[in-house]
Amino acid sequence: MRIRLLSGGAAHAVVAALAAPFRAETGCEIDGTFSAVGAMREQLLAGAPADVVILSRKLVDALVASGHVRAGSCADLGVVRTGIAVRAGDAFPDVAGAAALGAALAAAGEVHFPDPERATAGIHFAGVLDALGLRGALAARLRTHPNGAAAMRALAASGAARPIGCTQITEIKATPGVALVAPLPAEFELATVYTAGVCARAAAPDAARRLVALLAGEGSRAVRREAGFEL
Repeated sequence: MRIRLLSGGAAHAVVAALAAPFRAETGCEIDGTFSAVGAMREQLLAGAPADVVILSRKLVDALVASGHVRAGSCADLGVVRTGIAVRAGDAFPDVAGAAALGAALAAAGEVHFPDPERATAGIHFAGVLDALGLRGALAARLRTHPNGAAAMRALAASGAARPIGCTQITEIKATPGVALVAPLPAEFELATVYTAGVCARAAAPDAARRLVALLAGEGSRAVRREAGFEL
């Protein structure tokens, strides 16, 4: 049996780490799709088969209200902050405050971030660029990607001078070739609660409930913390 999962990329590392224990306990494989939370929500609403979703709490609450996720089936995995990343081996820029962050972005040869319309971190970072008055000035150097993982892989492979990136800290930590500089400065902080829930049309609701319990339970706290979740 396979449990079909639609998830924001922030939870990818946690799901990967728990796949083997889940299979040993239930005999089920996890068939996961990971991308921007908005894209995953769109897939579910379009009728994509799914047993479990992991999205921002705000989106999951809305899906419960619309009847797409079962009421009473949801549990929080924890909080993920949005951070600044550089290529592994590059010097860490000062990003401690709006002025320093703006200077670091202005000095970057490329700026990589996820979908500014459907990804939690991408939507937020686009707003940061606007607040700093940099979106127009940096337009030729902005590189958007379908999700945070893709943005970080592109940052790792970048040949530009001093490239920089922004996405959820869990995606930065999970990507070889990039390094976490710091969370966004306090005035631009984004802390997102990620929540798992059982889909209303789940083909395997019992196994789906067990997966939610494993993802959000006491037994996975160390895995979630290591991945970058704050509990």
